Amino acid sequence: MEMIQRPHINLEIDEIDQFKVKPNDDELRFGATFTDRMLLREYKNSEWQTGRIIKHQNFSLPPETIVFHYGQEIFEGQKAFTQESGKKVIFRLDENAKRFKKSAERMVMPTLEEGYFEESIRRLVEMEKDWIPKKRGTALYIRPCMIATEPALGVHASTEYYFFTILSPSGPYFAEGFAPTKIKVEDKYVRAVVGGTGAVKAGGNYAASLYAAKIAQEEGYSQVLWLDAHEHQYVEEVGAMNIAFVLDDVVYTAPLGGSILPGITRKSVLQLCDDLGIKTKEVALSIDTIIEGIKTGNLTEVFGIGTAASIAPVGVLGYHEENLVINDNKIGDVTQRLYDELLGIQYGSIEDRHGWILPIE
Repeated sequence: MEMIQRPHINLEIDEIDQFKVKPNDDELRFGATFTDRMLLREYKNSEWQTGRIIKHQNFSLPPETIVFHYGQEIFEGQKAFTQESGKKVIFRLDENAKRFKKSAERMVMPTLEEGYFEESIRRLVEMEKDWIPKKRGTALYIRPCMIATEPALGVHASTEYYFFTILSPSGPYFAEGFAPTKIKVEDKYVRAVVGGTGAVKAGGNYAASLYAAKIAQEEGYSQVLWLDAHEHQYVEEVGAMNIAFVLDDVVYTAPLGGSILPGITRKSVLQLCDDLGIKTKEVALSIDTIIEGIKTGNLTEVFGIGTAASIAPVGVLGYHEENLVINDNKIGDVTQRLYDELLGIQYGSIEDRHGWILPIE
């Protein structure tokens, strides 16, 4: 067993004697294939144990384990890319580390030592670098998680946890790829409320969204657009990403008021808008303003923003049994510029002006 020493971390590395066949880039779907190795670290006896990089494998947990009953779980999502030069990199890993810590604190879970999240994931990805696909539009999706593992019933914070990370070479999140998608405005059910857990990346938030998403998908939509829980009037986010609207040549996205996720791609896009001279406002638009804007032509573009989906143009918005077509169901100029800029930085064809790219080798 090899012991790896890095700043802030110790990692034990298990040997693997059997390896999987890697898929071709053209065959990749999102989150369907997983690499040979994973990271696992246990928290017990009030302290973190030594982390291990082990063979990708199942867990064996008692049926009374807390995570199964009370949903004490958090996760993150980020990507590693093969740049045009062949360099392997991870995008904004430090921002994921900050959000993971905030999620852990909100969900009454232990936090990792400073630097551990980044260094352990970088080492795992470095060991699995041959799994990072090369085709533009593909990436190695990185999924760090923490789950409560104490075997006990009764509503309380666990005393034991797993921190683990799995890796998945992935294609586009939406079947459409970078093409306009169709989403439905949900004005009955809600995903999260101010004061709840909507601002952290907890599994329960996504569980709460599934029923409305199922109904929307049965009606032919890809995702649900959530409105605020109080008035059912103001747009918040989509099930798997933040969302932005181009109204009167200004990019609007909902403010971080406690009920939506502070997306890292959202943060990046706001910075890119500033770089490109595109005006932005972090203001929650009402659904009435959006519908009127589409009908008058003043609202010219809608696009989702998230790690999994990157930038996803929206061509049709369903509301009260009416499908409103945005920009003739075509990709808008602002959406295209931001998509090209973001992917250019990630794949290395555009300069990384803000220090977002972390080399892994």
